[in-house]
Amino acid sequence: MRSTFSLIILIVICWSCGNSSGRKNKGLLPPASGKAGEIIVVMDSSKWKGKVGEQVRKTFKAEVGGLPREESMFKLNYVDPRNLNDILKSVKNLVFVMTIDDKKPGSRVVRNYFTKSSIDKIKEDPSLFVHTAKDEFAKGQTVMYLFGQNENLLVENIEENQKQLQEFFNKAENTRLAAGLYKAKEVEGLSKMLNEDHKCSMRIPFGYKLVVNQPGFIWFRQINAESDMNLFITYRPYKSEKSFEQEAIISLRDSIARIQLFEDPEMPETHIITETKVPYIPVKTTQVNFNGSFAVEMRGLWKTNNLSMGGPFISYTLVDEDLGRLYYIEGFVYSPGKNQREYIRELEVILSTFKIKEQLPTSGS
Repeated sequence: MRSTFSLIILIVICWSCGNSSGRKNKGLLPPASGKAGEIIVVMDSSKWKGKVGEQVRKTFKAEVGGLPREESMFKLNYVDPRNLNDILKSVKNLVFVMTIDDKKPGSRVVRNYFTKSSIDKIKEDPSLFVHTAKDEFAKGQTVMYLFGQNENLLVENIEENQKQLQEFFNKAENTRLAAGLYKAKEVEGLSKMLNEDHKCSMRIPFGYKLVVNQPGFIWFRQINAESDMNLFITYRPYKSEKSFEQEAIISLRDSIARIQLFEDPEMPETHIITETKVPYIPVKTTQVNFNGSFAVEMRGLWKTNNLSMGGPFISYTLVDEDLGRLYYIEGFVYSPGKNQREYIRELEVILSTFKIKEQLPTSGS
């Protein structure tokens, strides 16, 4: 298509049934409900069973990479538009789908969520296909409308903008998770320690404990009945751009893990290494913008050298140019037999709060 997701003119979508004023009174809205990572999709049943539904499922049920077992990005729950009641309408993530050429009963119901002027704009411009909104029917809710002149155009637009559509809901999930993580008392003493002793910072949620605090290596851990969650920060002098190559990052990770991350502290011959020999779950690196700095994100699996433990990890490699430091920050989890998508999401959210020296508040500010 001619357009890209970031340049799309998002049309204003309003209720056509006359209750927009009540909907906009945020104080009267119920709190959004539902589990993390769930999306309700509202569309005509024939479309859900057809190629539009297939593309929606392909987009939002895409497999999450770097996990020990297959897990989809989101759990999708289909609802016929005629069965959409107030309870279902108040879920955290909601997607409406329709094409204006479809006259089937379900699509006619979805069409009622659009004003006549909105329909006219869709008819005029085939590149229009998405509108997003917050707090439409519940507080803390994220809503997406997907639409098109016909099925082929809508499928094409969804397919071409798949990553951006996924990222929209991923960001919404991360924002909610961050609010929950830091709603409880934050471990401020640990953030202060990082600032004063290591010239960096990361917000550590309540429940995580400091395990190791050494020059160049800091390890936090939270152990409960369901999972063993770990975060660590390590740094060393930055030497060259080769430090951002995947092989170099894995080598750095393994050199740190071999010394610092034992399976059993009483048995130092056991340690953590990067799993690189599972062809269907490869280690994957991606260049990203990390809080304004160039970084390389790495996702994959870890294991112990005696194969007794293992799990997924996520990490970021970046440079503090002022200090001449190469930082490697990671979160990894051990939770055998459990789904681990949301554990990795939590670690990703915490890691995203990491700041280098120039980003730290100055004294008195």
